Amino acid sequence: MNSFTDELNRRLASLREQNLFRELRRVDSAQGPRIQIGGQSFLNFSSNDYLGLANHPALKEAAIKSVEKFGAGTGASRLVSGSLAPFHELEEALADFKKTEAALTFSTGYAAAVGTITALMGKEDVIILDKLVHACIVDAAKLSGAKLRIFDHNDLNDLAEKLQWATSDPQHSSPSSRHILIVTESVFSMDGDTAPLREIVALKEKFGAWLMVDEAHATGILGENGRGLAEALGVSSQVEIQMSTLGKALGASGGYICGSRALIDYLVNRARSFIFSTAPVPAAAAAATAALKLVQSPEGDAKRTALSTHVAALNLKLKTQNSKFQSAILPLILGDEPLALAAAAKLRTQNIFVPAIRYPTVARGAARLRITLTAKHSAAHLDELVTALAQIKIQN
Repeated sequence: MNSFTDELNRRLASLREQNLFRELRRVDSAQGPRIQIGGQSFLNFSSNDYLGLANHPALKEAAIKSVEKFGAGTGASRLVSGSLAPFHELEEALADFKKTEAALTFSTGYAAAVGTITALMGKEDVIILDKLVHACIVDAAKLSGAKLRIFDHNDLNDLAEKLQWATSDPQHSSPSSRHILIVTESVFSMDGDTAPLREIVALKEKFGAWLMVDEAHATGILGENGRGLAEALGVSSQVEIQMSTLGKALGASGGYICGSRALIDYLVNRARSFIFSTAPVPAAAAAATAALKLVQSPEGDAKRTALSTHVAALNLKLKTQNSKFQSAILPLILGDEPLALAAAAKLRTQNIFVPAIRYPTVARGAARLRITLTAKHSAAHLDELVTALAQIKIQN
């Protein structure tokens, strides 16, 4: 055991030397524009709770009622001990929300990606990923055993070249049996920019590929009633696999896949992260169902309007180039890890919490402050942030 511990301590020391060591910070409050850490109140610009629903009374009430009726846990996987009603209600609501035939929920977005991609793709297939997709998608692609290719971020010419290779590789004995899957995010989690989904759809149809789009940072925010970027661009019906999360703008937890009835039935039978996982707590499903109702209501519209107003105002104050509202993510790229860590630490001395994002979450030399806004922030909160950034001489 001593040699084991010694090896771990050596690795930890290496992380510290590279400014890549991370630690958990205990929060003693609900998510909101202000959070409590270590007995202090911090103005919070770290959360993906974009619409401010994580502590919304409607979601808490739904969760409490679900606990009272269905208890705290589920006992086993949904295929073993039965599938509780809150999951069916949520999946029906998700399919209606995304205008698809069916939906399936997973314990996390990570589990949704891993279960779906490994179920659909194998060693004879090709997966083509945008360079900046989330780590869960990269891990899923590797686990599937398929041939993996990466196209430069949002580079349609590079994607076309990869598709051309995938459909004409002479080393493959039977190209007709090969399936090709393109995977991208709609809004990218670290940069806040959007994918050219219309053009990607055109390419995937030209080459006979399938398309999977992760709408994690667009769900609840973009498109009619917050249905996402694919809906906003009019291509949602042409996306075979629509993935997203319940834990960001929807304020709950878990992940989901929406698509055809055949896709969902297949995943129920073949997605290992679904089959071999105890079902999530029913309270989370009930809260997510309540969130779906809320985001499609006038209150949801008002929250999206408030969020877009805040994003536009902060972009103007910081003189960024992302003045047109697309996402609530605003990265301030500093480059080296020590610079990002120092900036985040200085902000904490002013009771402002903004995370320093470092490798491997972003590339080497691209460390940054990642500012995220919510509908519950105020103009005064933004002014406080801008003043603090100016005092520590952080500019975009």
